[in-house]
Amino acid sequence: MIDYDKFQKSLGLLESQFSNWQTLDNELPSWMQEAVSESVIQRFETCYDCMWKVLKRYLKEQLGLPDVPNSPKPIFRIANENHLLSNDISQWLIYADARIDTSHDYDGEKAQKALALMGDFICDTIALYQVMSEQSWQKQS
Repeated sequence: MIDYDKFQKSLGLLESQFSNWQTLDNELPSWMQEAVSESVIQRFETCYDCMWKVLKRYLKEQLGLPDVPNSPKPIFRIANENHLLSNDISQWLIYADARIDTSHDYDGEKAQKALALMGDFICDTIALYQVMSEQSWQKQS
C-alpha cells in the first residue's frame, strides 16, 4: 500500500505558498518578496522530489514493473508510456530541468523561470496525484 500523505502535504504546501506569491503586495519590501519567492522554490523542490519517488513506487507496486530506474526523467518516460501523465512528456522533462537548475545554481533568472512553471507544475502534479491515489484533490487551506 502506497502512503500518499507526504506527497499530498508537500503539494498542498506548494499550492498554498504559490498562491501567496501570486497575491503578493508589490509595496512589500523586496526582501519580503524574495523570501516568499524562495519559499515557493523550496516547496517546489520538496514536492518534486516527493512526487517522483512516489511515482517510482507506484510503477513498481501498482503496475508491477520490475526494473524501475532510480532517476526522475526515465521514471517520467515510463509513466508516460503507461498513460499516467496528463501532459506531454516534454513538459515533465522541463520540470525536471527546473528542479536541477534551482538546486545547483540558484540565481534570479533560474528562479523566475521556475516560478513561471509553478502553475502548470501544480496542475499537472495534482492530476498525477489523482491518477495514482484515485482520490480527488482538495485544495489545501
